Amino acid sequence: MALLERFRATVIQILRIDDTPHRTAMTFAVGVFLGMSALIGLHAPIALALAWIFRLNRAVVLSGVFVNNPWSIIPIYTFSTWIGTVLLGADIKVPGIDWGHISIGNIANDLGQFVLPFVVGTTVVGLSSAVLSYVIIRNAAEGMRESKADTGADGD
Repeated sequence: MALLERFRATVIQILRIDDTPHRTAMTFAVGVFLGMSALIGLHAPIALALAWIFRLNRAVVLSGVFVNNPWSIIPIYTFSTWIGTVLLGADIKVPGIDWGHISIGNIANDLGQFVLPFVVGTTVVGLSSAVLSYVIIRNAAEGMRESKADTGADGD
């Protein structure tokens, strides 16, 4: 339950950022897209660079990046690769593992067929997730502002 409470607290903090609902939602969506991208290991550095260049809220963009985390990376990347193979019409067979002759070269050779579907899939899933997260965060931020305005008006 503590994980759910932390998640909820993070969402509330994002929604309370002193920025427009559009800008907050766009910043989060940029982070989500980057977090789903094929640029493994570069998600956070690229997000921080974009935050600096475009003066985005670093906490919000990093929250979006970390939607894809150690617990979700395998399912997200597996699904994304599958989407890429479907979109490309690729006929990929998962290679068997020859444990007696395993090497980095053999692994790279066997997995090379997955690179293009992986890149295409993560791009499509990242864009879809970014659009969906934008809509959710913007609506939630606007709702929070409206409820704050209503509360302020009632208290006068």
